[in-house]
Amino acid sequence: MMSSNYTAIDNQNVSGSVPAVADPPGQVAVKFTESNLQTFPPSSSQGKISAASGPPRDADDTFSKPVSGSDEPQQGGWFRAFTIAAYKPYFDVDTSDVLERIKDSLLPFTGSFSEKTADNPDLYGPFWICSTLVFVAASIGTFITYIAHKLHNKEWNYDINLVTWSAGLFYGYSTIVPLCLFVVLKYFSAPSGLVQLLCLYGYSLFVFIPALCLSLVPWEIVRWVVAGVAGFMSATFVATNLKHHIASAGERWFFIVAAIFLLQLALALVLRVYLFNVTV
Repeated sequence: MMSSNYTAIDNQNVSGSVPAVADPPGQVAVKFTESNLQTFPPSSSQGKISAASGPPRDADDTFSKPVSGSDEPQQGGWFRAFTIAAYKPYFDVDTSDVLERIKDSLLPFTGSFSEKTADNPDLYGPFWICSTLVFVAASIGTFITYIAHKLHNKEWNYDINLVTWSAGLFYGYSTIVPLCLFVVLKYFSAPSGLVQLLCLYGYSLFVFIPALCLSLVPWEIVRWVVAGVAGFMSATFVATNLKHHIASAGERWFFIVAAIFLLQLALALVLRVYLFNVTV
């Protein structure tokens, strides 16, 4: 059995850091600067990560960018127009707002619609008004032609072109006409918001929904009266709401308002000829 032979170490050498071993002769000593890697993060705060600490300057900032599908838009400029987030504010309305604006569209002489919607124009109401018009025009047009054919004992075939024609008419009119008016007003130094024009023209078409329903009346004179009244109300609604704004365009403002008014009447005439009419 081997006997233990330990060297006694003084207490003063135990406390503190371990004494450095002497370098053997002929070797170069390498000294390292003191590091504080044992402290994370390297700040005066202890026990938690402080707000001042952050990643190093050369760190990858991939996670600080908006991820795909987030509410924050990823593109700027014209590219933002192709994102859903760009159109979210224009659908931020509730049922009471839409009903209030529909009621204003049925009161064409007040001219207060543009003032009420100046801060919050929407596209929700115009979209569903146009969609309802397409459905009502196609369904009622199909129904009245079916009844007319049956009363005359003639064969009836469904016309799918009525749906596509109605969709092209209402969606196209409520988009192309405001866009052209936007360019014209900008040319005459009386610019107006494009979304506000789209909102105004979209709600101006609501009056044609009950007018299409009344086209079921089998008398031609009633259909002419209904189409004329609906066209006059729609044209007056658009003209009165744009009159004060277009007046700043100079002496030609009257011709612009008159063109807007006549264009709405032309729409009513087209509806009367193609949708309010029954051919057997």
